[in-house]
Amino acid sequence: MVRLSLPTARPLQHPLRSPSTARTRVQHLPGHRRRITIDHQPLPGITPAMVHWWFRHIGDPVIYADESMSGYLAWHPLDHIHWELARPAPGGGAGEGARFRIVEAFGRRPEFYVDTTETVEKLDETGIRLVRRVCGVPVLQLEHTWSHCGDRTHYVSVMDIGARSPLLTPVNRLLARRFPDRMAQAWIVHNIEEVGHLEHLLPELCRGRGVPIPGTAA
Repeated sequence: MVRLSLPTARPLQHPLRSPSTARTRVQHLPGHRRRITIDHQPLPGITPAMVHWWFRHIGDPVIYADESMSGYLAWHPLDHIHWELARPAPGGGAGEGARFRIVEAFGRRPEFYVDTTETVEKLDETGIRLVRRVCGVPVLQLEHTWSHCGDRTHYVSVMDIGARSPLLTPVNRLLARRFPDRMAQAWIVHNIEEVGHLEHLLPELCRGRGVPIPGTAA
């Protein structure tokens, strides 16, 4: 697959969250598996319904910094390169059963470039789960879960790298080389930044689109 160029950074209209705003943990598990957990600072003024809507419309055009672009590019103005619906959901669009192609470079660093296509195995008002399988066995899974937390939304991200089956330990070693620990740390920073940016993006995007916004009419 042709490597995509990193586009010019979009303007930052709001400061990005720092890593200190989240609780993080990296576990090294048997068989060269890893689990990365990020417990984000809750998102004020955001509801689970708004986050659910966002992931179903992540590729829609939006106006950000007075320019038209995909919502994905606005989500992380520095690191995001490209998003596409590689395969629609059975019912159409970006729902369960769809495949998302995601291209990004953590910290805008070429050595942290990622071009991956994953299946959406879950997408509802409680979260999204993106999975890559080899011979039917999950070898990479990223799950975001969200829930009400007063007038905020509690958001947790968990990435599982590697298969549980001992037969796929060689695959786990390969994943460890392609996604080393320093890249995992760069992803943690990237994910904290993009999740935090939702509190600024979603109220404006959801307004007038039938998605209830706290304190306003839909």
